[in-house]
Amino acid sequence: MNIIQELQNTFGEAAVAPQATKDDIPTFWTTKERLPEILRFLKSGTQSPYPMLYDLSAIDERVRGNRQDQPASDFTLVYHLLSFERNQDVRVKVALAGEHPSIPSITPLWKSADWYECEIWDMFGIRAEGHPHLRRILMPPDWKGHPLRKEHPARRTELGKFRLADDREVKEEDAMRFRPEDWGLSPRQDGTDFMFLNLGPHHTGTHGVLRIILELDGERIENAILDIGFHHRAQEKTAERQTWHTYIPYTDRIDYLAGVLNEFPYVLAVEKLAGIEVPDRAKVIRVMLAELFRIANHLVWYGTFAADLGQLSPVFFTFNDRERFYTIIEAVCGFRMHPGWFRIGGVAADLPRGWEKLVRDFLDYMPARLREYDRIVMQNRIVKARTQGVGALTRDQAIEWGVTGPNLRACGFEWDFRKKRPYSGYDQFEFDIPTATHGDSYDRAAVRVEEMRQSLRIVEQCLKNMPAGNTKADHPLATPPRKDRTMLDIETLIDHFLNVSWGPVVPAGEAAFGIEAAKGNMSYYLISDGSTQSYRARIRTPSFPHLQAVPEMTRGLNISDLIAILGSIDFIMGDVDR
Repeated sequence: MNIIQELQNTFGEAAVAPQATKDDIPTFWTTKERLPEILRFLKSGTQSPYPMLYDLSAIDERVRGNRQDQPASDFTLVYHLLSFERNQDVRVKVALAGEHPSIPSITPLWKSADWYECEIWDMFGIRAEGHPHLRRILMPPDWKGHPLRKEHPARRTELGKFRLADDREVKEEDAMRFRPEDWGLSPRQDGTDFMFLNLGPHHTGTHGVLRIILELDGERIENAILDIGFHHRAQEKTAERQTWHTYIPYTDRIDYLAGVLNEFPYVLAVEKLAGIEVPDRAKVIRVMLAELFRIANHLVWYGTFAADLGQLSPVFFTFNDRERFYTIIEAVCGFRMHPGWFRIGGVAADLPRGWEKLVRDFLDYMPARLREYDRIVMQNRIVKARTQGVGALTRDQAIEWGVTGPNLRACGFEWDFRKKRPYSGYDQFEFDIPTATHGDSYDRAAVRVEEMRQSLRIVEQCLKNMPAGNTKADHPLATPPRKDRTMLDIETLIDHFLNVSWGPVVPAGEAAFGIEAAKGNMSYYLISDGSTQSYRARIRTPSFPHLQAVPEMTRGLNISDLIAILGSIDFIMGDVDR
């Protein structure tokens, strides 16, 4: 029995209304009154439960034209749950009416719902009743309006000239002041006076513009409150104003250390919507570049992680190795950190002459370097003392907080989208999924170190078995279309011109696609209204839920332990704030 039938048998057909989607994820509508009990059943009531709140987002439906027999609503709330036993997602939708609707908070059910519900209030003005501390999370505290509503401007040119008057500056600075009572905290308890310390937003240990307010009893952390949003750049709003293909370069700016791994889930979701099948050569090129960027991301993490623990030399070594990687990317893409190389239907161009030698040289060079780093970092007794047993998460805790990727596998859980849900031909490659057992800062590091070796295995297989053929799908919605006949007949030339300038018109529908990115699972949930741009583009990044777990990992530890934990997580603020 599928999950929709099970829910209808349990709660009645009136409470569970199925919806067909392009991605075939079981999707249904329910009411906000029945929502808490249905979510509770999905999390723990069914035989094979959906224990992870994978994502929570909303849609402003007020100007949408193609609803495809969906219930009428001004806004739609979308809950995305993940079942590991079933290897399946389920999408729960709730129709909301009115200018400022509300829904019951699910923070008693999932701890990770905290930030997601704050984001929905911040971006859409949808209130989560019963939330412990509903607040702005990505926008400044005194921001006016809700940016992901359709009436909110999407371009700077739509706004008036900005002036920061002295009185406004004072007011905004005061709004940023931390007041413990706003968080239910007291400066003293049981005869103990606590100190509140701002770590960041400009601190090397926070790896970006992140502010952590620490409640301290001496050096011991009683609580940690994270203040994010300083790096917010309206990536989801931008996707609604850009055409399908011109948004691709923007994706690189999210996890800006992972390059094409940002582009991967986006183009796969668009291809799912448009019904495009990518040629084998393009698939293998995508995999090769994705794994090279995974190595590059982990090299940056490796060096900065060691620096967080007091080692100076490794960061110079790993950044030097990253430059060798960039010689490949420069030759293939012409760019470095932001390659913008994947396209709807394939990749921008074929591999250049001489690419084989560049890749082979890198494959020959890296293994010895990784062995050297094992000796100077992973086998260093000070590194072990600073990280082993520090910031540990159990498997159940990790799932509760929405942790994915290497941080989840460090808890002993072998879950990787490349194996569990192979995409782009990953099922044709031989590689192992590294895991660890303790879920602490050391194990999170050990998993990433071994992942680099497995990525080298995959890249070598790409090198040896690169198929011949086209690098772009022969499909009318592939962008830009292949140029085979553009100079031979006017119709093809016109079609090419329109697809480059306006972009393809993607059929109405919705689809989500998730991949194993460098820092965990990244997904794009795209909705098309039958236009040249997305009606809604939801970006589920791994770093956003990972940071939520920091207070649980650090409580009762010292400030120095916090720095080690932050380094072991491997987050980046572009990935958090979008």
